[in-house]
Amino acid sequence: MNNFLYINYPSWIHPELFPGVPVLGLIRWYGLMYIFAFATAFLVLKKQFKNGELDTPDQKTSEDDIFSFIAWGIVGLILGARIFSTLVYDTSGLYWKKPWLIFWPFDPKTKQFTGLAGMSYHGGFIGGLIAMLIWCRVHKKPIWKWIDAMGVAIPLGFTFGRIGNFMNGELYGRITTMPWGMIFPNSEMYSSSLDWVQEIMMKIGMDVSGADPLVYLPRHPSQLYEALFEGVVLWVILWNLRKKKPFDGFIASCYTIGYGLFRFVIEYFREPDKDLGFRIAGGSNTQIALNTSLLNISTGQIFCFCMIVLGIIIMIATWRYSKRKKV
Repeated sequence: MNNFLYINYPSWIHPELFPGVPVLGLIRWYGLMYIFAFATAFLVLKKQFKNGELDTPDQKTSEDDIFSFIAWGIVGLILGARIFSTLVYDTSGLYWKKPWLIFWPFDPKTKQFTGLAGMSYHGGFIGGLIAMLIWCRVHKKPIWKWIDAMGVAIPLGFTFGRIGNFMNGELYGRITTMPWGMIFPNSEMYSSSLDWVQEIMMKIGMDVSGADPLVYLPRHPSQLYEALFEGVVLWVILWNLRKKKPFDGFIASCYTIGYGLFRFVIEYFREPDKDLGFRIAGGSNTQIALNTSLLNISTGQIFCFCMIVLGIIIMIATWRYSKRKKV
């Protein structure tokens, strides 16, 4: 029985745009969303360029600069995201033993084409930041003015990445009894004989007496939470701050702190990787599918805390530099 206390994941959504169609079946929503993300970031960056926000008194910005800058950022992001995902989040040790497989687009076991399945945001952040720093040095551009502009451009593009995760039915959240909880077909099944499972089933209107031995339970659609808060909301904040920034580096630090804060909180609703679990298990119940304690800290939350600290350091350093520059 379903009394609308949960939502079934739409059956028409598939990871592939054209499932079952030869050749076209290789085109996946996730890859398409990356294209949308990069295009959106480019358009936001170009808008700032047209407004003259990247010009300095002695140096004008060209459209070629915009293409070059974002191209470097994209390459750095992809390299960092893939390397971080395979070497940090993969616990099999396969990529440490065979690093040439990091960018191999076929599954090592099945030999099927998968593309670069598995990307880490935090790795992408590091890789993209390094690439942008190098580009600014090579092209003799004011580093923090340009990274500020990219900080404004990234969140709206990031929204599409999380929508891609949702279309893939991956990175879903923890179990919830909220009415917008969603049953993802790729999530773990649980024995309906367990007391805690029966308690949740009764709360969401599932028939306990006639239940199957194994059942799916509704999850937080955490991909959509991230798309909204780490994407749209953060972009709106930064877009409105950009013309009021007191010094170069302010927006970059606000982005780093803001993303870290939003993601840290949302991680409480997102299920950690099963093979990693909680890096800090401070609660008595460490069932990763349940949000039982704020003291259970995931890998993502540790990286987000590091981002918050980094953002504060950047803000203090760039503020002090701007004061010295004025003197």
